[in-house]
Amino acid sequence: MSPSRRRQAVLMLKDRLGVSERRACLIAGQHRSTQRREACVATDDAALRAALRELSRKRPRWGYRRAHAQLLEDGWVLNRKRTQRLWREEGLRVPQRRRKRQRLGESTVPASRLRAERPDQVWALDFQYDQTADGRIVKLLHVVDEFTREALEMKCERRIDADATVVTLDRLVAVRGCAPEFIRCDNGPELTANALRDWCRFSHTATAYIEPGSPWQNPFVESFGSKVRDELLAVELFSCLTEAKVMVADWRDDYNEHRPHSSLGMKSPARFARAWRQSNGPPVDQAARGVSLRSPSGLTARDTTETPGTTLQPNPDHRLSHQVDR
Repeated sequence: MSPSRRRQAVLMLKDRLGVSERRACLIAGQHRSTQRREACVATDDAALRAALRELSRKRPRWGYRRAHAQLLEDGWVLNRKRTQRLWREEGLRVPQRRRKRQRLGESTVPASRLRAERPDQVWALDFQYDQTADGRIVKLLHVVDEFTREALEMKCERRIDADATVVTLDRLVAVRGCAPEFIRCDNGPELTANALRDWCRFSHTATAYIEPGSPWQNPFVESFGSKVRDELLAVELFSCLTEAKVMVADWRDDYNEHRPHSSLGMKSPARFARAWRQSNGPPVDQAARGVSLRSPSGLTARDTTETPGTTLQPNPDHRLSHQVDR
């Protein structure tokens, strides 16, 4: 403790406890001569403190060492210890780093209250990462039906942005003949982008974004990702992206058709989905919900007079239809 702080301690003991100066100096470990000596304040002390406050305002990420170097550059004559003392007395410190504000998705239904009751009602989306033997990143997009637990899609690419996500969802809608009533996902930049919001708006699909840092609110696709990691990604070493795509597709087919799922009575997801449709009939289609199948990616509805059931087909004139998967 410095003499100046001991001096303040002695004054506090005298004021609050009413002890003598001799007793207070003994308790604080301060010599009485030091206590009675008047502190010498430099004539430039006020100007120096003002300069330090100004430096702290202009350079909030600077500490006293950089501030001291700048003062020497400006012509001040002082040592580092004086700069450190005044910096501390002024209460100047480098503020704690704050995380950048993350853009959050707008949910049309609370994610915690949403539970799938039939196929194609809720699709869960999530991303997962791995790498090939050369150290390059491999990104996977998982789309899972929360009711049947089917892996509807496991897209494997070097990078997957919001536009690629929308193209993947359009392909799923074309294959399955209907868009989901809800999608559940986190607040990643690909899933909060305007491209996906427009897709949901045109497809009349509601969104259920989970709270930031709460993966347990998206349990089905998170559990699916753990199975992918445990049974595939942690076991296989991909030599290239093509090999990764083939092995991921093979694993997805095996998962849907042959892997028993404990939540489905030890049935595979595809077998459970077929059994449910046989006993309950086809799920509610888009026409019954009063939904027109329009898509921002250029997918238009087929003529239902030729093919039963409303499905989607790509529009070759749309720019997203010209994209080629690499």
